[in-house]
Amino acid sequence: GGELDWSRPMNAQISLITARQLGKSFSWTPVLRDVTFRAGPGEAVGVFGANGSGKTTLLRVLATLLRPNAGVLTLFGENSSAEDARRRIGFLGHDSFLYPDLTAEENLRFYGKAYRVRPLADRIDTRLQRVGLARWRDTPVRYFSRGMEQRLAIARTLLHDPDLILLDEPHTGLDTAARNVLHDTLAQAVARGKTVILSSHDFEYCRDLCTRAILLHRGRLVWESDGLLPTAAQFAEISAGATRQAS
Repeated sequence: GGELDWSRPMNAQISLITARQLGKSFSWTPVLRDVTFRAGPGEAVGVFGANGSGKTTLLRVLATLLRPNAGVLTLFGENSSAEDARRRIGFLGHDSFLYPDLTAEENLRFYGKAYRVRPLADRIDTRLQRVGLARWRDTPVRYFSRGMEQRLAIARTLLHDPDLILLDEPHTGLDTAARNVLHDTLAQAVARGKTVILSSHDFEYCRDLCTRAILLHRGRLVWESDGLLPTAAQFAEISAGATRQAS
């Protein structure tokens, strides 16, 4: 079976994530197979692949929401308990994890208390300003557009200043202004030494942000960038070639 290893000491090269031959199956159907990669502080890794390639499952395993069936996942490379590891992770999936009857501020306060954020009021103010929702702080989330809800979900994800930021298709439903806010926010996080793992269908959007890219196909890691990221056109060729070879 797979392991989540919180305590394995790392070598001199610091990695926030070390995944070794990760596998995950649902009802005996493999969704991830032998996925091995590392990510360290100040890296933004784009995860690409067609629908069904395993992107969402990989992110949920990295977020400790799913346990791998095979392989070992080491997070933070230190003597860290599962609870400590989770406190250092910010995860945004397809569900916003927001309560529709609570206001924007109440949602952030709820999560801030769960993560013991201090000083909480200042952090909430900063995050609401950052995502452009300060004017709607007292509005229940049920009245938000899809884009506004996604902005608030981004604020929730980053509220506790996590070291590892995991985002599954985060720009879905965002208008151009909100996409720019997300891009700038993540770029600042990477500049501060945070690790960002971002799944996407939009290579062009991620190319400016990501330091590295990986491609999944049928649950396998079939390509990883080396040095400068290719252009979107080059990536389309690489993707077609890698998936053809792996099929």
